[in-house]
Amino acid sequence: MAKEYRTIQEVTGPLMLVKGVENVTYNELGEIELSNGETRRCKVLEIDGPNALVQLFESSTGINLESSKVRFLGRSLELGVSGDMLGRVFDGMGHTIDGGPDILPEKRLDINGLPMNPAAREYPSEFIQTGISAIDGLNTLVRGQKLPIFSASGLPHAQLAAQIARQAKVRGTSEPFAVVFAAMGITFEEANFFQESFRETGALDRTVLFLNLANDPAVERISTPRMALTAAEYLAFDKGMHVLVILTDITNYADSLREVSAARKEVPGRRGYPGYMYTDLATMYERAGRQKGKNGSITLIPILSMPEDDKTHPIPDLTGYITEGQIILSRELYRKGIMPPVDVLPSLSRLKDKGIGKGRTREDHAATMNQLFAAYARGKDAKELMVILGEAALTDIDLIYAKFADAFEEKYVSQGYRTDRSIEETLEIGWELLRILPRSELKRISDAMLDTYYDKGPKAGEA
Repeated sequence: MAKEYRTIQEVTGPLMLVKGVENVTYNELGEIELSNGETRRCKVLEIDGPNALVQLFESSTGINLESSKVRFLGRSLELGVSGDMLGRVFDGMGHTIDGGPDILPEKRLDINGLPMNPAAREYPSEFIQTGISAIDGLNTLVRGQKLPIFSASGLPHAQLAAQIARQAKVRGTSEPFAVVFAAMGITFEEANFFQESFRETGALDRTVLFLNLANDPAVERISTPRMALTAAEYLAFDKGMHVLVILTDITNYADSLREVSAARKEVPGRRGYPGYMYTDLATMYERAGRQKGKNGSITLIPILSMPEDDKTHPIPDLTGYITEGQIILSRELYRKGIMPPVDVLPSLSRLKDKGIGKGRTREDHAATMNQLFAAYARGKDAKELMVILGEAALTDIDLIYAKFADAFEEKYVSQGYRTDRSIEETLEIGWELLRILPRSELKRISDAMLDTYYDKGPKAGEA
């Protein structure tokens, strides 16, 4: 029986100080019993000799310093896992909230897990098809990769996240594929959108959904992504599944981290965020990957909204250091009605060349990707010149590139949130756009490839 303490010294906001404790450890779970018999949960944040600073999961209202009791449970926060989790919806603490029966766990796992040992990692190599051309064609996602999406306030990252979760698949394999989706600090409306979006397309059957709402406690928000990653590790490495983990919104998570840090009166770092935020994010992100000798894998897409559209803000800045690239959403494209508004030029997937080419996607993928990037960049430059100097100042070839840039955004990047394109469709659209340009301009593609793909379709202006 756990020892009970009646030595609550003070309660300040979400924090409580308990004196005279013995053998209590960092991160240990505790229960507070109020005088009316109600119990609330807490977690140990700090140990200073016989004193324990704990954080409350629920409100501190009604806690009487004299009559309330605290007992520590000798374990950290755990998640009961089972194959029956697929198709279910949980809150940020791992309790079912979809009206169905509770999960009968096969085992209980500590949600803090451990980052994967670099020596035990398998190099990411298999292509994951998201059905979104701007990602598949130009910033390819590879199994075991960590590829964040940098969004901003008011941009449709929720729709993009739901689209990736619905459409993602590993091609050329019969191995089971699952999605673990964790949403942090979202509204009731957003929570309903995600559930309905997955339910109506049947994607919910292969999805584990963790929903932490904006009115839930900050400490629960900190546990939500760890719950999701624990479920993913079980499905990947115990059940041999390919798991795609989508975490949205990391900015809400980091703000909760700052809130808890401020309550503990820690010395703040950049923009008031704790100095250990890099380490904290890394302990989450580094749980993704592939392990040698195991079939399963975890591919991670964290989504974060950049405060004030600032790429140098600590959250996107630190995330960029830990992960392998980024997909950036553009407010300018959003205003133009391009959906999804993926800005392909500053976006980057550092592992894209590992998952494309013959036997994975198609032999022309790398060459067309490089040519499309180059042509779009030159087209954007031509359009900027047109704004400054007027259309008459541009050469004929610059006008063609400007036309290419518009067509590229409208046909390649913009596809809506319901279109699921195969990689072959994406590559064909790429060739269709490249035919706008004269063959002599396509210097990044070999003549043999141009003979095979460029010459077989109608050129721009032809029927």
